[in-house]
Amino acid sequence: MNSVETVFAPALDAADRLANPVTWESGGRLWASSEKQTLTCCRVIDETHDVKSFEFCTGDGLPVRFEPGQFMTVSAHVNGQSVERCYTISSAPTRPYLLAITVKRVPGGTMSNWLHDNMQPGSRLEAYGPSGTFTPTAAPAAKSLYLSAGSGVTPLMSMTRAGIDLGLDRDVAFVHSARTPADIVFREGLRRLARRSPRLRLFFVCEGVGDEDDWAGATGRLSLELLSKWLPDYAEREVFTCGPAGYMSAIRELLREGGHDPARYHQESFDISAVVAPEPAAAESEAAQNTFTVKFSRSSKSFTMNASETVLVAARKNGVAIPSSCSQGMCGTCKTKVLEGSVDMKHNGGIREREVLKGFRLLCCSRPTSDLVLEL
Repeated sequence: MNSVETVFAPALDAADRLANPVTWESGGRLWASSEKQTLTCCRVIDETHDVKSFEFCTGDGLPVRFEPGQFMTVSAHVNGQSVERCYTISSAPTRPYLLAITVKRVPGGTMSNWLHDNMQPGSRLEAYGPSGTFTPTAAPAAKSLYLSAGSGVTPLMSMTRAGIDLGLDRDVAFVHSARTPADIVFREGLRRLARRSPRLRLFFVCEGVGDEDDWAGATGRLSLELLSKWLPDYAEREVFTCGPAGYMSAIRELLREGGHDPARYHQESFDISAVVAPEPAAAESEAAQNTFTVKFSRSSKSFTMNASETVLVAARKNGVAIPSSCSQGMCGTCKTKVLEGSVDMKHNGGIREREVLKGFRLLCCSRPTSDLVLEL
């Protein structure tokens, strides 16, 4: 086991215990992804003109265990409606008493605008525990290449902070793309980290210079020519990338063209265009003829539904509230244990195989194949 695996080994089997939060001997706790608790904002940091970091402490005051690169789902009532969104934790697990999310204000974005306009020190926010598999522990490597664009820098910032805090002295090349130099999230923070770790190399590329006429960095968009110039050994590196869907699609094509092994490419995205594959029309028509009963063991609620719908959709129609966020099988918020019965689940990476073996399913992408009893 290499140094990265050794350091984060306690978190590697976290999925085995997601349903039962525990208190560790060190005083920390495993905060289940299905458990909601209240966070208190302790600091707000202006990262750029439209990006802020919100730092929180937990309601019980205990440190939280998570892996760098994981996200959490935050929940708020906005204009009388319950809204939930996934945000990557930008702070490092090496500082477990503090949890930070970094949010870009998106025009028309319900949650992002609400956070920017309302969240301040002392404010409270409900959130579900950390989740996700986009972590360096999933693919430890001697040399890594981090590629990000816009606010996609956040999971890679958590990974970088953690590695440097632990003194791992890892060979990391960090390439970030932005619209202008003023839009580079964590610009000074990354430079401070690079001064602490000589083997962390930073590369910025901006589409334009904006108001910084003296910008001496690269301009335009990241190209294979530019990447090869900066990092002749890019094909030997484990790649982690996060950013808008169009950016990641371009990066995959760029690396494919450059001969990088796709097995060494990892990406994170909450783009809901990556939808669960729809049921074929014929199968959907046939499924609609099958009706099943769904019961909840804790609340004693129940309803009937047909197999053409997901359990989450049917629950909402019947007035049963189930925690959810992406609704596309990615975030894991609706993960629930199936006590009796079976479902057909088609997910997009929001659940681990070990969780499936323990009976957990994502209700947003599960259709019943029998009557069900759920642990809710």
